Amino acid sequence: MHKIMIIRHAEKHQNGSQGLGVTEEGRPSAHELTVRGWQRAAALVQFFAPEGAAHKSPAIETPRSIFASDATKHSPSLRAMHTAGLLAAKLDIAVNHHYAEGEEDALVSAVLAAPSPVLIVWHHGSISMLVRKIAGQRIGCPGHWPDDRFDEVWILERGGAHGGAWSFTQVAQCLLPDDCPDVA
Repeated sequence: MHKIMIIRHAEKHQNGSQGLGVTEEGRPSAHELTVRGWQRAAALVQFFAPEGAAHKSPAIETPRSIFASDATKHSPSLRAMHTAGLLAAKLDIAVNHHYAEGEEDALVSAVLAAPSPVLIVWHHGSISMLVRKIAGQRIGCPGHWPDDRFDEVWILERGGAHGGAWSFTQVAQCLLPDDCPDVA
């Protein structure tokens, strides 16, 4: 059985939205999470690694491997790394951030070789393409990750000792006020 859970990095400043990005120390930064994004990153710890309780959804499992897109000169965002960081610290596992936007082929190879379940934190514009690279064109995922959603988990599962077909499901996180209980 192989399970890959994919989330978008937590909230960032968007045109018309409240809140600017801030560092962990509270200094303004264009490439950081907003305060709400930091709140989501903290809430994701309990979502993926609940202490003494079941997961909110049976489709969610505690990851054994975590990947997050790396900051680069062309995409200097630290949001994916910081979304994954608190969970990784709780689980005492390193975040693999050796891959950046545009390096999805190499990421897929690493993800498929990593201990399952895997969590990927990525930029929303590339998530649909990433899902298709992993599971194929006919997997049935949406054509794009909704621009206004930070509160979903896309899940790929492949059963059996010898692989088999991938399945696709979505789960709403429902972690913060105004999170939508429905998936897009």
